[in-house]
Amino acid sequence: MPSAESDVVELILRDHRRMEDLFRTMRNAEADRAAALGEFAGLLVAHSLAEEEKVYPALRRYKNVDDDDVEHSVHEHGEANEALLALLEVEDTSSKEWEEKLEALVTAVNHHADEEERTLLNDARENVADSRRAQLGEAFAKARAEHLDAGCGSVENVRGIVASSGG
Repeated sequence: MPSAESDVVELILRDHRRMEDLFRTMRNAEADRAAALGEFAGLLVAHSLAEEEKVYPALRRYKNVDDDDVEHSVHEHGEANEALLALLEVEDTSSKEWEEKLEALVTAVNHHADEEERTLLNDARENVADSRRAQLGEAFAKARAEHLDAGCGSVENVRGIVASSGG
């Protein structure tokens, strides 16, 4: 079994748990919500792009991984990016609007993470060899780091992603 440091399934799950932690911080009126959102935006965008570039194309090659689940996940990334952009564009982190947009983002991301964990990630655990999951983990981690280094969570970048996906 690949280590938790290299298994693509474990790396994706770790990001999902970090996103949940950041949601808790963003819901806390006493916390630095803007800083948490900044970290969250980078993480969400880097995570989604790395999945779409490195993980999903590989999973499509396995007959026991449902292509429809892959397509659905890509669609849900688009919805999450739209919700993220809406939150990034709210200037006052103490406003009711900010809290409403946050909840829309939480709903979109949690729905996607839950579905992805029950479908694609379980399929990957069952059908993809440990060595291949480790290779995918390395590719995912590298792509994710490159996107983070490039500032992928900036409002300008998220705006461009949403615009290019027809959102």
